[in-house]
Amino acid sequence: MSDLISNPVPALPLHDLDGFTHRWVDAGGVHLHAVEGGQPKGPAVVLLAGFPQNWRAWEKVMPGLTDRFHVIAIDLPGQGHSERPDDGYDTHTVAANVHAAVAEIGVHEYWLVAHDIGAWVAFSLALNYQSQLRGLVLLDAGIPGITLPETVPTDPARAHKTWHFAFHLVPDLPEILLAGREREYAHWFLTAKTFAPGTFDETDFDHYAAALATDGGLRASLAYYRAAHESARKNHQALSRQRLTFPVLGISSSHGSIPDMAASINPWADNITGLTIPDAGHFIPDEQPEAVAAALTTFMANGRNTPETCSGGR
Repeated sequence: MSDLISNPVPALPLHDLDGFTHRWVDAGGVHLHAVEGGQPKGPAVVLLAGFPQNWRAWEKVMPGLTDRFHVIAIDLPGQGHSERPDDGYDTHTVAANVHAAVAEIGVHEYWLVAHDIGAWVAFSLALNYQSQLRGLVLLDAGIPGITLPETVPTDPARAHKTWHFAFHLVPDLPEILLAGREREYAHWFLTAKTFAPGTFDETDFDHYAAALATDGGLRASLAYYRAAHESARKNHQALSRQRLTFPVLGISSSHGSIPDMAASINPWADNITGLTIPDAGHFIPDEQPEAVAAALTTFMANGRNTPETCSGGR
């Protein structure tokens, strides 16, 4: 029984969200953490986060979805309170873990919404389990082989958005340099890549730094970047056989990393629309949660085109 699985990262304090419960499930041999709430019989929406975050990236958005949807936020392998395996971080392997976790929870058809590395995993999951997805939403993500630029820009005004890809790829050195400095590193990401001042507070910095520092969290987080080449190879292998045919929404922001998510994904999708949220940087769900919740609700309720811009709001 999945409910009997214990927390694999007990040293990291749990954060509770009103109306939601924590659970751990066996996801193809990896124990993943899920935070679940909303309408048990409503349409399911699965939320995935990226670096250096975990499910808490969605905590301001989740309450805005509970009136209509069965909401499930999942920590990827190596994130938050999920198990940190030694290997298996290419996005197709992780996608299989996430899909297995959703099935173990008892959900067999769902909307998939993902940001940053979560979107890497979500794109691969969509290629492999298309028949079980209602639709896909991808937020500001350089997906390997899809939306990720081939080269890191040298212009300082743009380089700060993608420089870390090359750094994280280097074996061992990032761990050596960042050990004991996880808080400074998380702080830099969460402030340099946001547009809205004060989006994150000291509690946020402490939590994300602790998640990286606990039980190999940093090593596991970097493993996604080190497997990016294999993820890109498997993406293109899958795309040689199919395209995405269900509704896809690409969400960009006024000051994000990928100027137009929809245009970047368009070559591989038959039914895609784009939406830009103003007054936000890379961490859109944290910076403009009400606008994100409204956009998701409209898209999932209609399963078709949404406006190309969405008004901001905090």
